[in-house]
Amino acid sequence: MDQTKLTDAWDALAAHRAEMENQKIADFFAADPERYAKFHIQLDDVLFDFSKHRVTRKTLDLLVALARAAGLEEKRAALFAGDLVNVTEHRSAMHMALRNLTDRPMIAEGRDVMPEVLAERKKVLAFAEAIRKGEIKSASGAPFTDIINIGIGGSDLGPAMAGRALSPFVSPKLKLHFVANVDGADLGDTLAGVPLATTLFIICSKTFTTLETMTNAASARAIVAEKLGEAAVADHFCAVSTALDKVAAFGIKPDRIFGFWDYVGGRLSVWSSIGLSLAIGIGAEKFEKFLLGGQDIDTHFRETPLEQNGPVIMALIGIWYRNLWDYRTQAVIPYDQRMARFPAYLQQLEMESNGKSVRLNGEPVTHETAPVIFGEPGTNGQHAFFQMLHQGTDIVPIDFLIAAQPNAADAKHHQLLFANCLAQSEALMRGRSLAEVETQLQKQGLDAAAIKALAPHKVFAGNRPSSTFIYKKLSPRVLGQLIALYEHKVFVQSVIWNINAFDQWGVELGKELALRLAPIIADKSASTAGLDSSTAGLIAEMRKLNKGS
Repeated sequence: MDQTKLTDAWDALAAHRAEMENQKIADFFAADPERYAKFHIQLDDVLFDFSKHRVTRKTLDLLVALARAAGLEEKRAALFAGDLVNVTEHRSAMHMALRNLTDRPMIAEGRDVMPEVLAERKKVLAFAEAIRKGEIKSASGAPFTDIINIGIGGSDLGPAMAGRALSPFVSPKLKLHFVANVDGADLGDTLAGVPLATTLFIICSKTFTTLETMTNAASARAIVAEKLGEAAVADHFCAVSTALDKVAAFGIKPDRIFGFWDYVGGRLSVWSSIGLSLAIGIGAEKFEKFLLGGQDIDTHFRETPLEQNGPVIMALIGIWYRNLWDYRTQAVIPYDQRMARFPAYLQQLEMESNGKSVRLNGEPVTHETAPVIFGEPGTNGQHAFFQMLHQGTDIVPIDFLIAAQPNAADAKHHQLLFANCLAQSEALMRGRSLAEVETQLQKQGLDAAAIKALAPHKVFAGNRPSSTFIYKKLSPRVLGQLIALYEHKVFVQSVIWNINAFDQWGVELGKELALRLAPIIADKSASTAGLDSSTAGLIAEMRKLNKGS
């Protein structure tokens, strides 16, 4: 990294930002009828349209210069070479190996990891197919009908998101369920809706010590032992973990334990054994299509020049808004009800990865980092927070995602859904001026006084940016492509911010304090001495409210 070039690149962008202050996206289209053709990228099955952004060719050239000054090409090579890019944990970040379907070696920490990846993938997919075919049965001898994945964070968000997104591809003989919250209602409500005698539990915890996961696992085990007998535990549980001794003590058979590795972060693990529930649901062939989608984007990201590189352009536009325009949030709006959990999945991927305030060398960051990610499916969001997106005081860049064709849904419904998606991006970009509103109200027959009073409330400033991702159908391969696009986007932004995208120390303190407080809360006679007055006061109130119950 050349610090002088990096400073110059930021300075050039700041000067360009001042030039762009009063320029409008709609004017870019008026000036160049070919703008769409010049500002979209075809990424295998996914088309990425970034023409409705506050960017010109000069903007993108300056952003690419910033990326090069930050050493992106060298750090991209280091990522794929298996270098220790996770510097605080002294690890590679080789989740790409999990979706490698070629004979190319993948090196992590000095060794080719593909033999172990292939062996574990073969084991996972064989088990998944045996469950699907009814060859592995419940304790009663009946095939399994329901799968409950118990995990949290990446061990839940990835499989839960993908399982729902790809539900049209799930075997009609199976239902997938996901439990994460330590709130007993999560497990309790799930168990109330399944036939326990034909339910398989997948416990996802690398260390088999994750508090929330193991609390839910212990409760599920106790219920199975009580209702079906202790001997049934071995038939109704499997685990994704590396803690073989703890899993064995739980009562899970050795051939039902599936592993993954330290070079795979939790939020990047859906491609691994953590995706077992998805593999059971959609089957080995379609799960490999899902992996293929991720590999498609790995190849594109690795080999395509920065100027035409989808994840790079996504990341650089995000940098442009976060650091030069001070836009602090990013919305993700899938126009697909089955993609309802995709925004939550990206919340973890982006905010846990890049929600950092310390650079790689331990010094404070010099630029703002991850924006707040939020979203809901369209059209629901239109009747909730879109008012703020259109007329609020904060500008929120948006990613829209839409399929050209529905999956197992009514075609007429989908036409209306598609129209809404395009209408929202157009309205955000174009807006509506005061003069246009006044003309509209005059045609409606309002008098001058009524127009003067009402017109300001109906003005849309416009010039609000968005991307649109369009694909034929949401297939396993397309979902894999979408996930990998965002994964690499996150990495690119971490390089430019000079932070570590692969650790998550920010979650540790809360865990430690929870472990300290749990016994105090469980024992109503335990002293609260040494706690701050708020925490002690709230524990006292909880004890008072529970008195006599």
